[in-house]
Amino acid sequence: METISDEELVRLYVETQRNAYFERLYERYCDRVYRKCLSFIKDPVRAEDLTHDIFLKLVVKLSSFREQAKFSTWLYSITYNYCTDQLRSQNLRREVYMDDGWERLDVGNDDGLAELAELEAKQLQKALHQLPPEEQTMLLMKYQDDISIRDIADLNGLTESAVKMRLKRSRDKLRKHYLEGAVFWLLIAIKLALSIRWPFR
Repeated sequence: METISDEELVRLYVETQRNAYFERLYERYCDRVYRKCLSFIKDPVRAEDLTHDIFLKLVVKLSSFREQAKFSTWLYSITYNYCTDQLRSQNLRREVYMDDGWERLDVGNDDGLAELAELEAKQLQKALHQLPPEEQTMLLMKYQDDISIRDIADLNGLTESAVKMRLKRSRDKLRKHYLEGAVFWLLIAIKLALSIRWPFR
């Protein structure tokens, strides 16, 4: 069963309802779906619950898979949409944003400048979480999962030009949030470095 494609596993499961086919899909994608849920929710236990929910939904939805896109693309779309719905309905965006790393500014070991390399990636993640869930979803589909514009358009019921416009608008907002945050953290890092080098007496 290792060599059977995802799409063939779906066909076999729909035709036979044998759990072994679904279990193989689960084994292939459980960790990836969990990581995507965790990137939205930031709570490992909640991310596990969402992953479980998504695979329960998947059992019901498999018969509607039409192979217009790769199975992985289709599954990631379901995952992103479900996580987006959860964020919207349970108002988790504030928690997601606030939980991100104030502890980064621990400068006990050195002058604090060593944190700047890590800061950059985390600042980008914080900037991403300031966007509405729908915009996060589209950016992640395109730039994290490398899903084509055409597939994103098909999965979301949009035209390709509408997807391109939304991606551009979301990229511009992401860049704005990132630059605003980066300037703030850079000023904090400089202030900390100066206060450690020239402490008040």
